[in-house]
Amino acid sequence: MSCAIGITLGDVSGIGPEVTIKALAAVPNDGTRYVVIGDAAWLLRLNEKLGTPIFFERYSPDRADRFSYFAPSNSALPENLAAGAAVAAKAALESLKAGGRLCLEGRLDGMVTAPVSKESIIRLGKPFIGQTEFLSELAGTSRTAMMLLGSDDRGRWLRVALATTHVRLRDVAAHLAQEKIELAIELAARACGDLGLPRARVGVCGLNPHAGEGGEMGDEEITTICPAVERAHAAGIDVRGPFAADTLFYHAFNGAYDAVVAMYHDQGLVPLKMIGFESGVNWTLGLPFIRTSPDHGTAYDIAGKGIANSSSMSAAIDLARRLAMMRSSVQADAHFAKKVPIG
Repeated sequence: MSCAIGITLGDVSGIGPEVTIKALAAVPNDGTRYVVIGDAAWLLRLNEKLGTPIFFERYSPDRADRFSYFAPSNSALPENLAAGAAVAAKAALESLKAGGRLCLEGRLDGMVTAPVSKESIIRLGKPFIGQTEFLSELAGTSRTAMMLLGSDDRGRWLRVALATTHVRLRDVAAHLAQEKIELAIELAARACGDLGLPRARVGVCGLNPHAGEGGEMGDEEITTICPAVERAHAAGIDVRGPFAADTLFYHAFNGAYDAVVAMYHDQGLVPLKMIGFESGVNWTLGLPFIRTSPDHGTAYDIAGKGIANSSSMSAAIDLARRLAMMRSSVQADAHFAKKVPIG
């Protein structure tokens, strides 16, 4: 069953365009259509420079080209841009918004977002926390969570959902709320089902060292995290915790848990990047459309040198494609079940 996946170029002064083209050059020809969203001149110029065997058509909803491009703006970006240039940051935001709208309109089955620079976007005078939050606002929902996925060379996975995302460490405790943790648990369990896993056992991290030592090292486990775990368990979710993070990640990595809920950004991302730095994927849970992204930044220091590793972008595209195909299959089965009476 074919599907259409959009890919935003992100900040074109970074490595987004390069890893996008390299990853697309390696995708299987299984009927999936790919629409690259961003500055067409940058895309086509770099595609020629890299010598990849891709021919991009101008996007048309009436055609089913394997590779196409959609330019949100009629104004082409300058060929030579300084790293983090304001025009590149503005174009990245325009591409992100265009991709989200194409998904909301049902013209795309999912999207992959190349990296942007938060600092460059904020310098435009626009409030910006991250692409996850931007797309959540665009979609009109706050019930989202970030999940990071990665595996080692032996196929051992970590899947980590975050209760808080881009929050200063000193502010994490104040931002934690029982409802946020319950949502992260719920979405993590649902993600396991979306991935087709045979089980959806979720382990929950504590916030403090040793999960608080019964309140001796902080009481967030008692006042906030435990109640969230208990409510999720009462709702039928296979969830355990809170546990000391250092112990929980060891057991999750060895298969005792299918997903982990971490309380803050680095608590979850450090172990994940230790085992899947080049192939990690960011997946926004709870959006009305599929959105994934590579788990790395703009890498301005190597942009334009042709040496960027596209493994994470390839993994992000593959996950978006697989999720879209599974979702289409489920919808088709549901439609067929309504048409054909059973028994």
